[in-house]
Amino acid sequence: MIFKFWKKQKGEVVLKSEKKEGNHSEILDFFKDLIIIIVIVVVVRSYIAMPFQISGQSMYSSYYDREFIIVDRISYLLWNPKRGDVIVFKPYVNDNKKYFLKRIIWVPWDTLKIEEWDIYVKKSWDSDFIKLDEEYLNQENKWYTFVWTSKDTKQYSLWNDQYFVMWDNRNHSTDSRECFSNCVWRTEFITKNDMIWKLFLDLGYFNIKKFWFIQPELGIDTTPRFFSSPSTFNYDL
Repeated sequence: MIFKFWKKQKGEVVLKSEKKEGNHSEILDFFKDLIIIIVIVVVVRSYIAMPFQISGQSMYSSYYDREFIIVDRISYLLWNPKRGDVIVFKPYVNDNKKYFLKRIIWVPWDTLKIEEWDIYVKKSWDSDFIKLDEEYLNQENKWYTFVWTSKDTKQYSLWNDQYFVMWDNRNHSTDSRECFSNCVWRTEFITKNDMIWKLFLDLGYFNIKKFWFIQPELGIDTTPRFFSSPSTFNYDL
């Protein structure tokens, strides 16, 4: 009887020990999985893609205030930015606005001209200017681009790693034309290093009150357009 008692007790101790070892193993596995998840999230957000919410109507009517978009960073790690791309970048002009959403209009070695409210571009290998047909602009902004409210001709020459960007809501915001409102501290151009992300997907904005994709201030439909939004435009040049 005494032998069986101690054997039983020993068995209980062994079982308890195994249970504790199992708990430690589960805790270690949990933290391993958590670390892996954190690393994946950090890598994805830093180098691949991340969600971004638009603030303001600077890209109206291509994109609206409060819309959610997916932006990717890997594009510009592999390729150079292209004319027509919508990008998120750092303007370095206002501590309260760390990021701007704009469209690339001119790329390195282009010559740009704004004349009589029209936009012209001359590629490095061409001798003539070609007027841009910006189909993504609404009627209020199309064929009505000026610099400092002036109709005078303004010309820019872009050199290596210089990009000229503009809003789609052309006349209700500031961009490369006015050095982002600060020509004292910076030039009109941005560089590839200033660019953080390229717009990839348009997820729209879901209005909880209306229970549908509607921009609350404008009453405009903001149903997700995914790949069909004008995130990149191919100009006929």
